[in-house]
Amino acid sequence: MKIGSKEPKLERDINLFEAIIYGIGIILGAGIYALIGKVYGSAGGASWIAFIVAAVIALMTGLSYAELSSVFPKSAAEYTYVKEAFPNKKAFQFTVGWILIFSGFISIATVALGFAGYLSSWMGAGSLIIIAVVLIAILTVVNFIGIEESAKLNMVFTFVEAAGVIFIIVIGFMSYGALGPVDFFQVNSSTAILGILSATALIFFAYIGFEDIANIAEETENPTKTIPRALMISIVVTTILYVLVALAIASTGVDPDALAVSPNPFAYIAAGLFGSEISMTIISIIALFATANTVLIMLIVGSRMMYGMSVAGALPKIFSKVHKKTKTPWVAIIFTMVVSFGFVFLGDIELVARVSVFAIFIVFAIVNFVLIYLRKTQPDLERPFKVKPSIKWLPIFPLIGVVTCFLMLFTFADAPADYILILSIEGIVVAIGLGFYFIQKLYRRLRKKDVLEL
Repeated sequence: MKIGSKEPKLERDINLFEAIIYGIGIILGAGIYALIGKVYGSAGGASWIAFIVAAVIALMTGLSYAELSSVFPKSAAEYTYVKEAFPNKKAFQFTVGWILIFSGFISIATVALGFAGYLSSWMGAGSLIIIAVVLIAILTVVNFIGIEESAKLNMVFTFVEAAGVIFIIVIGFMSYGALGPVDFFQVNSSTAILGILSATALIFFAYIGFEDIANIAEETENPTKTIPRALMISIVVTTILYVLVALAIASTGVDPDALAVSPNPFAYIAAGLFGSEISMTIISIIALFATANTVLIMLIVGSRMMYGMSVAGALPKIFSKVHKKTKTPWVAIIFTMVVSFGFVFLGDIELVARVSVFAIFIVFAIVNFVLIYLRKTQPDLERPFKVKPSIKWLPIFPLIGVVTCFLMLFTFADAPADYILILSIEGIVVAIGLGFYFIQKLYRRLRKKDVLEL
């Protein structure tokens, strides 16, 4: 190979502050704006408890990501962790990465449709599909231009969406009892525990994203320290905001059933307190920033997952192509955009959220288990960040993470028809992934055979 012909690499442009804002931005994104009504409809005034339960589950797994990312600071984080723990289980490695990529494509399309819904209802016109496609295309260009530019735009969007959440917190507490009687422990379900757990399973979609910080490790300064810190700080900050907003909504005394059917729950609350027109405008604009920010970050993460798996040899090498000028994985970026276009035709945000969360719980259980397995089999690994406490070699919090993530899979059974559909979709996703894996494996074997014969 000639000097200068080496394939360009990703650049490390993201510092600790930008990584924290990145994490807060994707966690504090479309989930809270779109799903708080559904959560409140299930858990009522006790929704804040559901947020705390979700936060505990997220934190247990977040600690595992923090340790593993300090040991293996690579793109396609989950795939890398499984590969390091089980180097001979290539189909298993691929399946974990495939599930995450596929879930990301669905989420991109769904949140883009959410953006389109806000814009269309506010402006009074426009095709949802066309708006969603245009948004994905525009943000793909931002993703292509460079990670530093994407991080700066993410920073602006994050401050705007955080301002929207803080606005609801302030007006909620200032309007105590304005929309009805207040009960912080009232659960809008026949069974309190099931109501809380059902709400937790749904609202976990709003927590999805902290793990994506690990997928920008190759574009982060000093990743072995930066990524773990950004993970922990982003989870803590968003949990505080989530619990406060749940308490603020309960403080207004708003009717859970009415909020559950509202397509724009924050605007519904603001409209009930101050009137419809100006409140709808303010909240809709903020919601547009929140949903657009989520789409941008998911586009970044999806393309980096494909890039990392391609570099590792799990996907065709073309996806590891890095643009010489922008230093971004341009083929993976374009592919992510095109596939996301296809999923724009899906629409039910609650169902898709449950599908995504179900897949994430599976992956989180695997990540926690991988950390425990590596503690046992590779105790001498250098771990710049190490989860404590442990009983001999067994780390306590990752063990709790495995158990809680596994148990949360059964909370989706509150709606049997949806549960069957979710299981069917996940089964199809895994089957397609394994089919693609074995076809690719067969192709490489035949190609290698042809080369040897030559």
